[in-house]
Amino acid sequence: MIKQFSLASALIFSLLASQAQEIRTRAWGGGADEKDLSFGFSFSSVNPYYKIDKAPNWQTPFADPVNGNAPVTGNLTSITSGYSNGFGIGFLARYRLTEFLEARITPSLIFVDKSLTYTYDNTAPVTSPITKTVQATSTDFPLLLKLKSEKIGNFRAYVLGGVQYSHAIGSKSDDLNSAPLNRLVKNVSGYGSYDVGLGCDIYFEFFKMSPEIRLTNSFGDVLVHDNTAFSTPISKLTLHTLMFSLYFE
Repeated sequence: MIKQFSLASALIFSLLASQAQEIRTRAWGGGADEKDLSFGFSFSSVNPYYKIDKAPNWQTPFADPVNGNAPVTGNLTSITSGYSNGFGIGFLARYRLTEFLEARITPSLIFVDKSLTYTYDNTAPVTSPITKTVQATSTDFPLLLKLKSEKIGNFRAYVLGGVQYSHAIGSKSDDLNSAPLNRLVKNVSGYGSYDVGLGCDIYFEFFKMSPEIRLTNSFGDVLVHDNTAFSTPISKLTLHTLMFSLYFE
C-alpha cells in the first residue's frame, strides 16, 4: 500500500512538474513587463475605520445653543469606530522606471460608508447608543512607487508606497434646522493620505494578476467641526483604510 501510494505520488508530482515547466515557458503576462507603459483595471474590498482623538471635555453633555443651551444628551462614556465594508473599481496606468521599479497611478471609485458610535450613561435624555453613518462616494487618486523582486517562475513579490488624494462626490447633505440628534457627522470633501502595501505578480499566458494589500492613513483631521452633539466631543478624526485589491494587466 505504501509502495503504491509512493508511486502514485511520484506520478502526480511528475505531472505537476511537467505542467509547471510548460506554464513557466509560456506564461509571460501578455508582455506587460516588457513595455514601458501599460494599463489595467482593479477590483477592491475597502475596509475603513476612524482613529478618534477626543476633546478634553468630551464626556460633557451637549447643550443646544438654539434651544437656550438645554442639554440634549447625557454624559458620554465612549466614542468608537469599527471597520466598515465597501468596494471599489479602478483603473491602472503603469510606467517602468527601471527593471525593478515602476510608477503607478491607480484612480478608483470607492463605495463605502463609515460609522461612529456614541455611547451615553443612563441619565436622560439619551440612554442608548447612537450610531452615525458617514455616507459618501469618493474618488481616490493614488500615486505610488512599486519596488519588485526578481521574477521566480511565474511569480514576483513587491512592496509599494506613495501618496493619495481623495475627494467625496456623493455625500449626504445635512439639514441645519433638524433636531440636534438628527444632525450628521460630516467629513471634509477632500484630503490627502499616505499609502504602504505589498503584493505579488502572478503571470498567466495573456495577462498578469496582482493580489495586493494596502494600508492608507489620512494626513491630518478629516472631521468638519460644526458644533453639533457628534462633532464637539472630538478634537481630531483621522481615517485609516485597509484595502485588498486584485489588479489585472
